[in-house]
Amino acid sequence: MNKKLFGTDGVRGIANQYPMTTEIAMQVGKAIAYKVRKEAQNLKDKKPKILIGKDTRLSGYMIEQALSSGICSMGVNVILTGPLPTPGIAFLTQNMRADAGIVISASHNPYQDNGIKIFGRDGYKLQAYQEKEIEDLVWQTDFDQALPTADGVGKTVRIDDAIGRYVVYVKNTFPQKLNLSGLRIVLDCANGAAYKVAPWVFEELGAEVIKLGVTPNGTNINDKCGALYPENISKAVVEYRADLGIALDGDADRVILCDEQGKIVNGDHILAICAIDMVEKDQLPSKTIVSTVMSNVGLQHALKKHQINIISTEVGDKYVVDAMKNSGYVLGGEQSGHIIFSEHGTTGDGLIAALRVLSVIVEKNKSLSQLRAVMNEMPQVLRNVRVTKRKDLNQIKELQELVKKTEERLKDKGRIYLRFSGTEPVVRVLVEGPKVDEINTIAEEIAAVVHRELA
Repeated sequence: MNKKLFGTDGVRGIANQYPMTTEIAMQVGKAIAYKVRKEAQNLKDKKPKILIGKDTRLSGYMIEQALSSGICSMGVNVILTGPLPTPGIAFLTQNMRADAGIVISASHNPYQDNGIKIFGRDGYKLQAYQEKEIEDLVWQTDFDQALPTADGVGKTVRIDDAIGRYVVYVKNTFPQKLNLSGLRIVLDCANGAAYKVAPWVFEELGAEVIKLGVTPNGTNINDKCGALYPENISKAVVEYRADLGIALDGDADRVILCDEQGKIVNGDHILAICAIDMVEKDQLPSKTIVSTVMSNVGLQHALKKHQINIISTEVGDKYVVDAMKNSGYVLGGEQSGHIIFSEHGTTGDGLIAALRVLSVIVEKNKSLSQLRAVMNEMPQVLRNVRVTKRKDLNQIKELQELVKKTEERLKDKGRIYLRFSGTEPVVRVLVEGPKVDEINTIAEEIAAVVHRELA
């Protein structure tokens, strides 16, 4: 047996079904522990340790216990943080000098899904070759031959101050001379990992916070709330006459905002606002940021006015981070709200991104609607087509003929982009163009062909 475990963002699937079973989780735990124990011996360290955090999904308990059991059985200690945002685990892995960090989360997916994301001791997500090493260990290694006994077995401890450590870290990214006094914020935590830490951060900095999505019950994470449903903060901002709204996803590694008028401010807007502010302060090396192929063309137009370049990658925050690391860029992100500031972190962090925008609001004494105006969006339609089969989209003749025909129709005033999701069984159909009715029709036509061929 040699099935693939890792997708574009760790292991992910329906909890209690392959690959998100307790049996696989225990084997993955053994494989990670085997790997870090070997590396620790080379570094002449004492017994290594692995940090485990999670979001608020019901299945997080069983996955956490299975991973912990597997790791301890291999002679490695485990530190449990409980619910904490994904970027919080990345930070604590570095801060506590852990040998690896694991997040049990399926991010923005519904509660019945779960996932396993792994960070190295440097706080960065594992590279593809490292994930392949873990896969190979799971399927090809007889761990029974490496099991320690007596005091060689690892132990598990739970730390109580993980939330406090992360809150201090996030607050320290906000300029010391500024505060949020006088600002009213609507905050939607998606009933997820940030339900405690996020209100704490903004309130300690002086804001009045109206809280949504802060009562997790194990099954309501991302359920018509959070970053996938920004209309909630949009409505609440208008109702409470707030200055802005902040919506996080289930593991708080991405954020969507809305201005005081209730208009949505997505990841592209956040990149534009922050990039322009940073270039004005001479804080943007090479006057370049990193985004993905899903970014709106309006982002390019907005940044071009300020002589700011964009490097484009495949979809996925790990690809953005890789491009940033390889070339020394300090700002990157996705339209979906993953925003990375390499000065402050190794992965997308919804809280830090929100604070960076808030710092610009306070420093410039401008409303978010005024800042949002730096970018004019080209109309864009995204359709997610659920599929049961996976074929090379370029080999589906009818689909390619339709795409070619519609691209000729749009000419150079729009574009079409198709891709399989790396985290869900869907094909994403993106159509961009000047006329909303036209691109809606095109998106529906293409989605119908995809459904017919792959559903």
